[in-house]
Amino acid sequence: MESPFSKVSTIEETLEHFHCGMTLMFGGFGGVGTPPTLIKAILDSGIDRLFLIGNDTGFPEIGIGKIVSAGRAQKLITSHIGSNPFAGKLMEEGKLDVEFSPQGILAERIRAGGVGLKAIVTEIGADNPIIRKGKLQTMIDGSTYLIETALTADVSIIYAEKADTAGNLLYDKSARNTNPLVAMAGNFTIVEAKEIVPVGSLSPEEIITPGIFVDMVVQSKGVDWKWAWETQ
Repeated sequence: MESPFSKVSTIEETLEHFHCGMTLMFGGFGGVGTPPTLIKAILDSGIDRLFLIGNDTGFPEIGIGKIVSAGRAQKLITSHIGSNPFAGKLMEEGKLDVEFSPQGILAERIRAGGVGLKAIVTEIGADNPIIRKGKLQTMIDGSTYLIETALTADVSIIYAEKADTAGNLLYDKSARNTNPLVAMAGNFTIVEAKEIVPVGSLSPEEIITPGIFVDMVVQSKGVDWKWAWETQ
């Protein structure tokens, strides 16, 4: 008998949570740890004008880069876009509004959003006109600090090595990256898992993201792109 607490769903059932103009937060670093099956579902759905929040823009045909390269995003908060030339081109053409946030600060803003804080205070970027543009500033002990707003999203999409049916997750080495933080910061969080196991199969000591942060679990169909190091 299937547990009434099961969060396992189909890819088709996730589509009702995606819509044009939504804020979408994603896990991953250069595509590693970004959910490939969910990315494909979003592309196939035809939605656009997305407001994306995540570490980077992947590569043109890897990770979130597929969505960016297709011109489906209108705004982006990220730490860098250098690995995806389409992102730079769209930004220069005024078709993609990019807010750069130092990587550690970006991660902390996402964490803050996940735990219910409204902002963080940091001196990092206070001397950089690009980083501090349009941001509130404050003085603490004679030094200037930036007030960085916390980040949340309508939906967070993440990738896990293994999930149980209640949404408890563990990750594979560096594919963990920002996924645990992104899972916390979504108003609705969907995890794509390489393997789904029954509740009780995971040791409490090895669970990284508890199921309380997860709303849906879907089975991954596998990576559908070639990694940058495979194309050389």
